[in-house]
Amino acid sequence: QVQLVESGGGSVQAGGSLTLSCAASGRGFSIDTMGWYRQASGKQRELVAAIASGGTTNYADSVKGRFTLSRDNAKNTIYLQMNSLRPEDTAVYYCNAKGQLTGTSIRLNFWGQGTQATVSS
Repeated sequence: QVQLVESGGGSVQAGGSLTLSCAASGRGFSIDTMGWYRQASGKQRELVAAIASGGTTNYADSVKGRFTLSRDNAKNTIYLQMNSLRPEDTAVYYCNAKGQLTGTSIRLNFWGQGTQATVSS
């Protein structure tokens, strides 16, 4: 099993910044991709940004140039720096980890409990 512990989030005014972090822990599982998804009220969950173990990142078009995702492989932790926040960034942000059970070809997908980010205009 993998546990994802999220921190950060909160409330800011438009144009402000927030930083989210997510630390993964557990045994018997090799994580390759970690990332953040978000779900606004009444909308589907969507990818915000993801990062592979080698450092390759993928961003939603709506956050490119404003958000930066980084990863500390030694700590199995990712950091999402969110700048120039807009009201439409308001959502619950969920950490995600994808990987493989050690010694098998079984792929698994884990989610954090979510953290709220609210941006007021």
